[in-house]
Amino acid sequence: MMAGAVSCWNHQFKTLELKFTPLFTIPQNSLRRRCKFNPNSAVGFRPSFKSFLRSKHSQEPQIHESKSDGKAGQRPLLDLKALVGMYKEAVYDNNEEAVSEIEAMLQKLESEKIELVQKVASLSAEIASGKERSVRLQADFENHRKQSEKKQLRLTTNAQEEVIGSLLTIVDKFEKAKQQVRPETEKGKKIDTSYQGIYKQFVEIMRSLNVSVVETVGKPFDPLFHEAVSREESQQFKEGIVMEEIQRGFLLRGRVLKPALVKVSKGSGLKKVPNTQDEAIGHPTVSSGADK
Repeated sequence: MMAGAVSCWNHQFKTLELKFTPLFTIPQNSLRRRCKFNPNSAVGFRPSFKSFLRSKHSQEPQIHESKSDGKAGQRPLLDLKALVGMYKEAVYDNNEEAVSEIEAMLQKLESEKIELVQKVASLSAEIASGKERSVRLQADFENHRKQSEKKQLRLTTNAQEEVIGSLLTIVDKFEKAKQQVRPETEKGKKIDTSYQGIYKQFVEIMRSLNVSVVETVGKPFDPLFHEAVSREESQQFKEGIVMEEIQRGFLLRGRVLKPALVKVSKGSGLKKVPNTQDEAIGHPTVSSGADK
């Protein structure tokens, strides 16, 4: 027994009611312990705890310093553990003054903890907001880039359509000349060969500009690509199939520059009465033997 201690049978026992912080929980039974010592000896609590209270101001900077040097979670946790141990000793010793001071220190630590949690939450929200803005800006940039590319392609295509459309007349003239001219002399054959060479070069240039020919014979009639000049009976093609090409059609990157003039089959005609209104509508019939 310590000096000044008396028998607990001759003294009125004291109890201490405490408010707890959310940092820890102490069983209710531990708050109502029988005093082991004389109440007069309460001022003489353990020297280690006295030293802790005297040095609390010098220890607080160490706690803040540990937060700033990137080692948060080491020193503060050790101090908190020691502080909780001291708090338990003060409760056991029934020392109200010590309990009050330790509670104030624990409350300060709790406030610092709440402040740090709020800062972390704020920084996390800022980071998330920054990432979201970055994603939106990236999406806006991609949309703008695609729209600019489409606009540029549309302008280029429109300009090419105007130029190529005017050149298609030359192609038609070459086609008609090839169908009508039948060279019989050596001189005529040489001239025809020269014209065919020029025509082939012209075709290669058109291909380099992404100009293609509309498919006709054997394909289903499509008003987007074909223009029917007549509908005739055919033993070879079913109804609605292009049976003959009158004039070539052309595409530029899939867009119609000029529809093809075609004849469309009405079928075999074995079960139908011929209709004279479906004959040619004023356009001369040209042989389908033209070179494509």
